[in-house]
Amino acid sequence: MSNSPSSALLRIRHVTGFNYEGFADSSYNEARMTPLTSAHQEVVDASLLVSPIAVQSTYRDYFGTTVTTFDLHEPHDRLEVVALATIKTLGEVPRHEQTNLRDLQTAEVRDQFAEYLTATSRTILSSEVLEELSVLDLPLDDVSRTARAIVTWVQDRVAYVRGSTLVSSTAQEVWDQQTGVCQDLTHVTISLLRGIGIPARYVSGYLHSDPDAPLGETIVGESHAWVEYFCGSWVGIDPTNASSIGAHHVIVAKGREYGDVPPLKGIYHGGPSSALGVMVEITQIG
Repeated sequence: MSNSPSSALLRIRHVTGFNYEGFADSSYNEARMTPLTSAHQEVVDASLLVSPIAVQSTYRDYFGTTVTTFDLHEPHDRLEVVALATIKTLGEVPRHEQTNLRDLQTAEVRDQFAEYLTATSRTILSSEVLEELSVLDLPLDDVSRTARAIVTWVQDRVAYVRGSTLVSSTAQEVWDQQTGVCQDLTHVTISLLRGIGIPARYVSGYLHSDPDAPLGETIVGESHAWVEYFCGSWVGIDPTNASSIGAHHVIVAKGREYGDVPPLKGIYHGGPSSALGVMVEITQIG
């Protein structure tokens, strides 16, 4: 696993939205674009700018993610959402003491983390894949070492290739074609961890991808995804980069899989829509 600075102060600008053919008469929207305050990071400030202007309200969803909702009731041909945030990240959080896989097999653990042990439509892998996993010499006396071994196996089997999958692609489809992006490697890793009884959840956020960039230089950042697994406490691991979660990772949302954490979703009345695309700019300022 690669090393990371102990902390960083990051400024983030994330732009997304939709264009409409003609006009949308009205819409209801949910944005999951506000970073979380956690043991890994502190939110210094955060705001969400919506165009056309709309009244916003916020709540925490079941998984603890900050959700901003807003309605539009005037015709509009474009919806743009800009999330701004300054985050102090604290680097890798020390993990829980060594945990044996048997410690996670109790009825209490299975009940408490049922949603993180159950396959979803995006995280189903065939019994044949899980049988392949079962013959690996996994270090089951240490859940964290087991998780790292699984990440290594996924990297050996699934190549990172931009544009090779769809947002709807499943873990099995990714496994079969042996290519994917960060979302896909995360879904596959989650499926394998759950398959041997390790609670695992999906984390979405940002990654400052150039550790050599000088302070104050804005880079094109990435919307990113990774895994947290439970080993007595929750620990993050990045399947795409085979790394721990460090000072350049920023957490925004958590859930069972991507379907729980899309940055922007909603319903509207009007003509067909097309995505504006996504732009993420990250500046390390401290």
